[in-house]
Amino acid sequence: MMTTMIKNRGKILVFSAPSGAGKTTLLSYLLETVPGLVYSVSATTRKPRQGEVNGKHYFFLSEEEFRQRAANDEFAEWELVHGNYYGTPRLFVESVVSRGASIVMDIDVFGKKKLDCVFPEAVGILITPPSIEELEKRLRLRKTDDESTILVRLENARTEMEFAAGEGKYEYTIVNDDLERAKEKISKLTRTIING
Repeated sequence: MMTTMIKNRGKILVFSAPSGAGKTTLLSYLLETVPGLVYSVSATTRKPRQGEVNGKHYFFLSEEEFRQRAANDEFAEWELVHGNYYGTPRLFVESVVSRGASIVMDIDVFGKKKLDCVFPEAVGILITPPSIEELEKRLRLRKTDDESTILVRLENARTEMEFAAGEGKYEYTIVNDDLERAKEKISKLTRTIING
């Protein structure tokens, strides 16, 4: 009986990438093309960007609300990133995988390490840019951040990639040097993991 329950659990796929590596684009493609995946909606204290919907892209919380939920141990992991809090609601993840569905998570490398303590079965997929120079170019082309924010994101990217290489648990790495090729790789890899 126990073996059947474990076998029927869905997979937890954690995607991490430095800001500007193309993770959001790749995950959108993945969720549109691989049936049955559930996107894990994170909670955050950052302000919504244009077009973002509360409950679909993030649960947008006040800092006070977020801190209260963290104190109540409602997050599988949480972190302060770029001056804002981000966290993964623990019960949401458990409810998805316990019914046999696979969940896609968008978590930074530090959060992934914390999540592994709660969900050690989580599979890590690291998405990287071909270089820091290319990452800087992409961040500038986005035109969503001012100069100081771009510099912080670049420094954070260096730190995150070093951490992922040394202390992260990432079974797979996808270099996003060509978007169409990266889409093909991420789709094929995800299908292999959830069907394996």
